[in-house]
Amino acid sequence: MQLTKHHGLGNDFLICLTREEPDGISELASQMCDRRTGIGADGLILGLPGSNGADLSMVLHNSDGSFAEMSGNGIRCLAQAYAMANKTGPVSLEVDTAGGRRRVAIDGDGPKSQITVGMGAVGPGPGVHDEIGKDLRDSMVGTADLGNPHLVVVVDDHSAVDMTDLGARYEAFYPDGINIEWISVSDKDLTAIDMVVWERGVGISQACGTGATAAAVRAHQWGLVDREVQVQMPGGVVQVLVGEEPILIGPAEYVGAIEISV
Repeated sequence: MQLTKHHGLGNDFLICLTREEPDGISELASQMCDRRTGIGADGLILGLPGSNGADLSMVLHNSDGSFAEMSGNGIRCLAQAYAMANKTGPVSLEVDTAGGRRRVAIDGDGPKSQITVGMGAVGPGPGVHDEIGKDLRDSMVGTADLGNPHLVVVVDDHSAVDMTDLGARYEAFYPDGINIEWISVSDKDLTAIDMVVWERGVGISQACGTGATAAAVRAHQWGLVDREVQVQMPGGVVQVLVGEEPILIGPAEYVGAIEISV
């Protein structure tokens, strides 16, 4: 099996462009993504042949082997892997995910790319669990669905959040898990959000594309930011254009390739 490794702002993925899904993909993902005994990554993505007009079908498993419907950083990494493998130059792709079809535009087929993703309509999400609501009764908090679930929490200082404790505790309230974004905003700059993230099936992450989109959409609805927002995460910055179907703009970077036996 030929794998390439890519990252979007430190959120790293192993990509396999293949004709069919191999057996035991969940176990394979957890083995290959282990940072001590495997290659190391936040997730394993299969790029399968598309159907009904799609160029690709994306199948994502997190580093713990669990299935994930969508990843904003992951889909950019997949698009880069496809562009590099097929020497496409700048290209627009239709990519099917478990969260719906996404249009992805990449600026070239080199090892460093800038990529625009149409993120689809944002749903209400699973709702704030009662225990979390009690815990955060003095905070702005809400959920969102971008094909995967998110909990967005406004705090005064995002860097002071104990994510190791709160991430695991809050996620446990949701049977299917949830991604959690803690965000800080300033009334002096309506174009910027600072954010840290706990990713379902991964834990503390350097960046999350769907999370940045969820944060920008909810923050705009709460009157905290404008429609064009720069979201700063530990791994770097993405741009989100808030609308009926928000747009995510950010980089992907090629790391290397490896052949494994399965």
